[in-house]
Amino acid sequence: MRLINYNNSWQDKGYEIPKYDRKKLKRITMESPSWIHFGAGNIFRGFPAAGLHNMLNEASYDRGVIVSEGFDYEIIEKAYKPYDDLSLLVVLKSDGNIEKKVIGSVVESIAADVNFETEWDRLKEIFRKSSLQIVSFTITEKGYSLIDSNGDYLDIVLADFNAGYNKPHHLMGKITSLLYERYLGKSYISISEGHGLDTSNSGIQPARLPIAMVSMDNCSHNGDKLYEAIYTYAQRWVKNGFMEEGFLTYIKDKNKVAFPWSMIDKITPRPDDKVKKLLEDDGFEDTELIMTSKNTYTAPFVNAEETEYLVIEDSFPNGRPPFEKAGFLFTDRETVDKVEKMKVCTCLNPLHTALAIFGCLLSYETIWEEMRDPELLKLVKKIGYDEGMPVVVNPGVLDPNEFIKAVVEIRLPNPFMPDAPWRIATDTSQKIPIRFGETIKAYRDSSTLKVTDLIFIPLTIAGWCRYLMGINDEGNLFTPSSDPLLDELMGYLKDVKLGDAYIDKNTLKPILSNDKIFAVNLYDLGLGEKIEGMFIELIAGKGAVRDTLKKYLK
Repeated sequence: MRLINYNNSWQDKGYEIPKYDRKKLKRITMESPSWIHFGAGNIFRGFPAAGLHNMLNEASYDRGVIVSEGFDYEIIEKAYKPYDDLSLLVVLKSDGNIEKKVIGSVVESIAADVNFETEWDRLKEIFRKSSLQIVSFTITEKGYSLIDSNGDYLDIVLADFNAGYNKPHHLMGKITSLLYERYLGKSYISISEGHGLDTSNSGIQPARLPIAMVSMDNCSHNGDKLYEAIYTYAQRWVKNGFMEEGFLTYIKDKNKVAFPWSMIDKITPRPDDKVKKLLEDDGFEDTELIMTSKNTYTAPFVNAEETEYLVIEDSFPNGRPPFEKAGFLFTDRETVDKVEKMKVCTCLNPLHTALAIFGCLLSYETIWEEMRDPELLKLVKKIGYDEGMPVVVNPGVLDPNEFIKAVVEIRLPNPFMPDAPWRIATDTSQKIPIRFGETIKAYRDSSTLKVTDLIFIPLTIAGWCRYLMGINDEGNLFTPSSDPLLDELMGYLKDVKLGDAYIDKNTLKPILSNDKIFAVNLYDLGLGEKIEGMFIELIAGKGAVRDTLKKYLK
């Protein structure tokens, strides 16, 4: 059984195959695309693309999605093109049932690299299409960042600023360049009628093509991060004489270019060996586990949990597909903000990060196994229920109590979900400001809560500092997950050893006082010294991590 040869006989083995004419879908989409997505990873295939697939199966929409990758081109080369852009979604339910769906909604895959001239020209062509309604992203939070930890522009960004928009190399530069192509690809509308073409000389006005730029990344106010990166590039290129000044007006006009906020939630871990074996037992052949040279884990299949949420601010100046039929929720910006804070700051992401940190320190292989650890289970409940929920605002469209209950009792303990602590620990320095910093700020600003009463969030931050030593609780070395600040942060701890009874006062201060990492200076709030004390307990010797957890969770 090969992905590119799927047929009705697959159904006998429990595989759901597309019910639509994919050749027709490709033709219509490539001629008049409505949606292009950047970020070809597992979350895209396992959720937004799968949602569109369901719409196509129900005949509630007639166009597919085009995907582009602007960082790790091997994903396109190895996980898309050999399989005609098809993928297999394996949904691992907490009751043990498994769904297997061939996803056919992706009709074209493109490497976003100016050095690949044909593919870059195709991207420019797509952005000039008046039919294009949505440009969306799942590129991780660091994909929007233009600066380093000192607040200086990255070298790649400075090079782009000076070279102009024809040869950008940072993804945000590429997107800005493509958006400029759309700006230049103007149509004409009648002043009096607002549509069509007025042939009188006095009645013709240029109408820049509208578009929605939709970040679906798991970070706070994601639309603003996308806007700020694009506007920064545009400002520099206008200032340096590479672009028309009118482009800045175009970007700032919400009726032309919208940057809606969104909240996405679905766990799609790296492809798992057990799922690979399950598929092979079915006779499914396309099970190669791929690790690219940039350390991306992918495969022709995606394994994912069944629970999923996508809440989007309904701001689409060129219209949008009827995504409600895929279960996506559309609302206003204020509600998206409440949903995002509920999930990212309290009900899921902080719990995930705590499990990631202590899971690596305690040598756990999977998240679900950690949820059977009495100390770790109690820790995440304390962080979520005791310290987080008092500052949560109910968004209305999703209930916080039901959400966190599903996380703690169904989603994280799901033994069929092979998610790993080290995966969740990736880029922790970029996640902490939102996952913990926002709750800390809420306590700081509360008239009834005291920030110094927090225990379990500070304990997790101390655990992260302990994690940065790269030594587990048994005293063995391990490799911390990738993080843009990893070398810098580990450098502060290079002289710390297990068994140290005290540390130099400047060891943790550069970390805990960094308001870019925590959204606040922890010393200003009286938490810096508390965390230092917890850290000393965590480095007391072998087994100190476990002992410290027991002490505070007693």
